[in-house]
Amino acid sequence: MTSPALHLVVQYANAALCPDRAHVRRWVEATRNESRMESPVHLLVRFVAVPEARLLNRQYRHRDYATNVLTFCYPEPAHIEADIVVCTSVVEREARHQKKILINHYAHLIVHGVLHAFGMDHNNARAAHAMERLEGTILARFGIDDPYS
Repeated sequence: MTSPALHLVVQYANAALCPDRAHVRRWVEATRNESRMESPVHLLVRFVAVPEARLLNRQYRHRDYATNVLTFCYPEPAHIEADIVVCTSVVEREARHQKKILINHYAHLIVHGVLHAFGMDHNNARAAHAMERLEGTILARFGIDDPYS
């Protein structure tokens, strides 16, 4: 059952081998449920090509390369609001290089991005451990191996 407090938009600027909206929604809902997020959630998940991902990473993080996932959070007192940008070429390359199933790697990165939207980070060892543990728990619900083990 879909939570009425979840507003999700999925955009495909680059749709090559991307997961469908139903998969994205299931991963977002599982992350919301497992993290016990009770605030209303407004998310945009956008699948992009390298030029857009690189531009965003350079403009907002001052790093001149395309990364796999970026999360942009917007402070709102009444709800969680964020954009999650996924670079399809980077995800596909990582999955091949790491010998991961592509859809599972997408699941991991969506979960990772949503947890950032919910305020989690990996800026220190303790925070990273907590975030990684939660990611593993969420992914296990879908039969996906822990990406950190």
